[in-house]
Amino acid sequence: MPSSISSSDAASLAADGIGAADRFERPGFVRLTASDRPGVAQPVPVRDIPSQPWRRIFLVAMVLAALLVAGWELYWRAYGVTPGYRNSDGQWAAQRRRIDQGEGGKTVLIGSSRVLFDVQLPVWQRVTGERPIQLALEGSSPMAFLEDLAADPDFRGRLLVGVTPGLFFSGRALRGDVLAYYRKQGPSQRSGHWLSQHLLEPRLAFYDPDFALATVIKRQAWPVRPGLHEPPAVRKLAVQDADRNTHMWQKLETDPAYRAMVRRTWAARFDRPPPDMDTPAKAQAVIDAQIQRAVVAVGKLRARGVAVVFVRAPSIGPYYAAEQRDLPRARTWDLLLQRTGANGIHFEDYPQLQGYDQPEWSHLSAAEAQRFTAALVPLAEREFERQRGRRAVAAR
Repeated sequence: MPSSISSSDAASLAADGIGAADRFERPGFVRLTASDRPGVAQPVPVRDIPSQPWRRIFLVAMVLAALLVAGWELYWRAYGVTPGYRNSDGQWAAQRRRIDQGEGGKTVLIGSSRVLFDVQLPVWQRVTGERPIQLALEGSSPMAFLEDLAADPDFRGRLLVGVTPGLFFSGRALRGDVLAYYRKQGPSQRSGHWLSQHLLEPRLAFYDPDFALATVIKRQAWPVRPGLHEPPAVRKLAVQDADRNTHMWQKLETDPAYRAMVRRTWAARFDRPPPDMDTPAKAQAVIDAQIQRAVVAVGKLRARGVAVVFVRAPSIGPYYAAEQRDLPRARTWDLLLQRTGANGIHFEDYPQLQGYDQPEWSHLSAAEAQRFTAALVPLAEREFERQRGRRAVAAR
């Protein structure tokens, strides 16, 4: 084993009466350094690996990892979670890309979570023979997506736009960066999405982002700094199919504690308007700006022959009361239809769109969503036909 001292140093030590047994010897598992090779160029470092039962260690590590993953999976399955598709940016981009790949003449749905959860694609297909492209996104105003489709010459079909007042007329978008993701999505991201959708999502319940370990840790009851107002994070609300057909998670319907927790989440957002809308004048300025964006986008779509129908889906209880308080119909919905000249379907105007079970005040239960879609589709088809008729008259 090489010594940590040079030969000249060894001779000097011997002259001083220090024998080899008293000298420091570098252990075999410690990497040699330049001091061990005086006058010799430093080679590529080599670290000696101590002798260990590496195969046994590897096997134990793999067994422990498998047991931990299985335990995490079983824990969430016992909670009521089942494997399903993630509402990911890649999933949205795959549906948006269908317009680029030859399906630009189809009916497209945009909006927030009410259009995403409440409009059921199989029911629409059963009534009309066509399955729409679902591009609605939770927590997000559809304004950016409306403008994106207005600027896309490949889109020439029909557009149903969901209007959730607190999002549509404020312009807030939790998932607003998905458009940039769709435009810049690279081959590795596409292949990663394909692998996730085909190998992991249909098999693992805990793969849902709401049950990721980091998310679970973050939402624990950690101490909060005084004066910090941070409403609780929105928990899992829905389950999704491969083409983004979505409906409410059954736990919201069957678990009173979970339902109460989601209601508290919404209620925490009712106590104050956003900072840019905390006075009537500021609120109206924001509303007018969003409506003007819609006016420009609808004008471009109409010039290209695209029919646009706005839909205000139902809400009830404290959620509806907060919407009426902050964003009443006369200052929002009525102005939107007046200034865009588009057709609209407001649930308050149709008895068949009222009286549904909405466990957490904002979205329909899974069974009610099917019934709601069956009632909505004939109304939407009628409004689309009316616009087609007006275009035909104008063309004469």
